[in-house]
Amino acid sequence: MDYSIKIGGEAGQGIQTVGDTLSHIFTRAGYYVFTHQDYESRIRGGHNFYQIRVSDKHVTASRSLIDILVALDRESISQHERELNHNGHVLYDSSFLKQNFDRPNFLDVPLFDLAVSYGGSKVMANIVAVGAVIGMLGMKPEIMYELIKKIFKKKGDEIIQANLRSAEAGYRYAREKCLTCSFMVSGFESPKLLITGNEAIGAGAIASGVKFYSAYPMTPSTGIFNFVAENAREFGIVVEQAEDEIAAINMALGASFAGVRAMTGSSGGGFALMVEGVSLAAMTETPIVIALAQRPGPATGLPTRTEQADLLFALYAGHGEFPKVILAPGNPEQAFYLTNKAFDLAEKYQITVIILTDQYLADSQWSYERFDLNKLRYQNYRLKEEDFKNLKEYKRHAFTETGISPLGIPGQSTNLVVTDSDEHDEEGHIIEDAETRVKMVEKRLFKKIPLIRKDIAPPLLYGEKNSDIVLICWGSMYGIVKEVVDEFRKRYKIAMLHFSELYPLPEDQSWIEFLKEAKILINIEQNATSQFARLLRMETGINIENHINRFDGRPFTVDELKEKLYDYLRRL
Repeated sequence: MDYSIKIGGEAGQGIQTVGDTLSHIFTRAGYYVFTHQDYESRIRGGHNFYQIRVSDKHVTASRSLIDILVALDRESISQHERELNHNGHVLYDSSFLKQNFDRPNFLDVPLFDLAVSYGGSKVMANIVAVGAVIGMLGMKPEIMYELIKKIFKKKGDEIIQANLRSAEAGYRYAREKCLTCSFMVSGFESPKLLITGNEAIGAGAIASGVKFYSAYPMTPSTGIFNFVAENAREFGIVVEQAEDEIAAINMALGASFAGVRAMTGSSGGGFALMVEGVSLAAMTETPIVIALAQRPGPATGLPTRTEQADLLFALYAGHGEFPKVILAPGNPEQAFYLTNKAFDLAEKYQITVIILTDQYLADSQWSYERFDLNKLRYQNYRLKEEDFKNLKEYKRHAFTETGISPLGIPGQSTNLVVTDSDEHDEEGHIIEDAETRVKMVEKRLFKKIPLIRKDIAPPLLYGEKNSDIVLICWGSMYGIVKEVVDEFRKRYKIAMLHFSELYPLPEDQSWIEFLKEAKILINIEQNATSQFARLLRMETGINIENHINRFDGRPFTVDELKEKLYDYLRRL
């Protein structure tokens, strides 16, 4: 069982409602789900789609061919009919599209008529569509009914019953009328967790003890902001919508200096405004975590599309020389644990840690059995009141063998906690002399970097250890490349080397020899200039000559990357 369903239509037609409801039905039934969205930067109009892949085996990316197309507008048919599998079906409403398609694989479902007849309103058409898809697949409807009751629990019994009748009407219609539907679904298993990349970052922050989150909403980072805000009351978190990104980072720095774990997030354009704050954090050695959700630039670019083009920007953001850590999760599970690691590293080394995500990972949904909370780490690196008592004299920027100074909280004792954005001495007071300047740079940079490297994990090797072909990728390319490797292993000795902890590179460099021994290295990135390959060459001297790049704002599907890889290997 491995089916792909695409819901297409205009913004405002409830595409996300249909897709999200179906996805949750499938995960409650125990199936594995992967979803991704494609939407334009407008509130109404324009062509959007929501694609779901549902399987009884773990799936990590979308396929190009689809099995069911739910067409809520004509453009969905003109654009996506060619993507149908050999036994694929189209679900549409001829009265709404004002066109009848006399083809055996087209199922004309009177979505709006059924919605009015059974639900009392055209608004119920989306729930009718959900029921019809479940009917076409031949699934039992009980889980759908249970989910509807949960979704509309706060709306009252009348609304619940209207939605149940609408879903049942769509379900029965499809079961009776779709005579050519031959989908086979496996039996129900234990429910699974369905989570997006943004939700995973937000959950990771909460699990790590974040107590302050400030941001200015900017796609595609807003989902993190929303998730933390939705759970703020329960976990005692202060969430502040700032007037701009300059205020957002400075608020977060103030909260961190005052003694709590703090975070901010934005996209490339907003992060550009935060850059001076990144340098302030470095000079004052104030821990902070920043989520940088990439989208195509420059300027406003394609605000609702995806790209991996902010890596070098994040690497060099800030004036002066100072350490920072850049993490780039490949899936929501990695996003959860790496966000936890980001807070630990930020506080341990008193540095900025940037979590690089993108629209593809931010909005895509993945299903899991569960996350293991025992893997989370939490250590409070700040001084406690009794710690102050053991110090003869407190100096915020004291020189130490590790370069890491005691991290005190202002007002916690009679000791002053002083820092400054100018270069300063151990006590935090402004200086001008050359000797102190040199010592401070050595403390912040040269002493910390070797220690940080020890905490950076090596890249993930997936596939043959003695492979002839190695596909190198980072961040959100993980799931796509992984499935391609699975399919190519039948014919080639091939492996994936996936980087999720990008900078600094780890102290363990055994993987470098692995790359040198491979016959063919192919770098795969969602940008035009192979930014990670450039970083790798700069740090290791390894020059990767073969590249597969995509930078049109759309993610690869498994089939598209397979085709490009086949073409590439034929030319080599």
